[in-house]
Amino acid sequence: MLNVLNREDAVALIREKTVHLTPGIEKVNIRNACGRVLACDIVSPEDVPSFDRTTVDGYAVNAADTFGAGASIPAQLEIAGEILMGESADLNLKRGRCAKISTGGMLPEGANAAVMVEHTDSAEGLCLIYKSVAPYENITRKGDDISKGETALKKGTLIKPSQTGVLAALGITEVQVYKNPKVAVISTGDEIVTGSPKPGQIRDVNTFLLSAALREYGCEVIEYGVVADKKDEIETALKECLETADAVIISGGSSAGARDMTVDIIDTLGKAYFHGIAMKPGKPTIFGIVNDKPVFGLPGHPLAAYFVFRLVVTEYLRGIMNLPEDRPVYNSTLALNIPSNHGREEFLCVKLNENNEIVPLHTKSGIISVLSEANGFIRIPRNAEGLNKGTVMGIYNL
Repeated sequence: MLNVLNREDAVALIREKTVHLTPGIEKVNIRNACGRVLACDIVSPEDVPSFDRTTVDGYAVNAADTFGAGASIPAQLEIAGEILMGESADLNLKRGRCAKISTGGMLPEGANAAVMVEHTDSAEGLCLIYKSVAPYENITRKGDDISKGETALKKGTLIKPSQTGVLAALGITEVQVYKNPKVAVISTGDEIVTGSPKPGQIRDVNTFLLSAALREYGCEVIEYGVVADKKDEIETALKECLETADAVIISGGSSAGARDMTVDIIDTLGKAYFHGIAMKPGKPTIFGIVNDKPVFGLPGHPLAAYFVFRLVVTEYLRGIMNLPEDRPVYNSTLALNIPSNHGREEFLCVKLNENNEIVPLHTKSGIISVLSEANGFIRIPRNAEGLNKGTVMGIYNL
């Protein structure tokens, strides 16, 4: 019989038993940092940009010299020179003078704004300005992007191309990141095959699905392959994986019944802390510790296995690598009523209709295509008996 916990208690237990298993820290070049997790805050050593610069092609001016300018009465300023891109602005503009400048050019001393070239005419050393500008209009000021001493990236940030760009802008070429946790994936089932399936057999999906999901979280994956529903074979596979992996995921063999061997194997080699979470899909989930390493037993159905990974296994990864908490990425309203089973927290893949409303994609746990069709998923609390049309819901990324 399953010993069922609610998901909050299951996650808290996982965090408690694994938070000390941090995989260690190493330094990497930012060229190789994409997909890694920052192990410390990145504090900016300088202002970005390091100087006031214009965002338009035109003329650098003292804004006060343009006040009152219009189409019929333009301001007339003497052109003191030109500031080229990538060069220091050596000019010191006095009142009544301006300087030609290109987008990104350094604002010279004495200037505090830029006039777009479209609003000017020039002839015989004079610039006619037909539109006034406010102080610092069309200007990016020193430190507007990132200020010196500001925390530019926080510990636990998953580095993507955009974060790599921030590091490059700060002149940081190496960063401290968590070592990639090594996670082994074992798929079990007499009906699971790696080649062409015969009648009654199905292709191995979970090895590929879970391995890809782990890599998205910065893990190094050990793909053990498919193991038959035999206790000695599963036990041997687990022992072999534990020799090199930091954690092990076993998919299949977790449903209550004659083939319920995973929990017994974990309990024999170590300790199984729970077998069952009050969630749909994913109720027959197992968690235990063997040789001070976490072992997760996931359902065999791919959709259920994915949701358990996304909502349970990732909490282990968040704990050891200080990843940010899981939050909805945006909110929307339900397009129709949704019934639910009281007592089990439910997770539904959803799409947005033409009115940007949430439409659930109801499916059985063995169906995998719904993951590629969905815009995300919603959470229905375990004490809800359903949700009404128009309810505002948070949508989470898959």
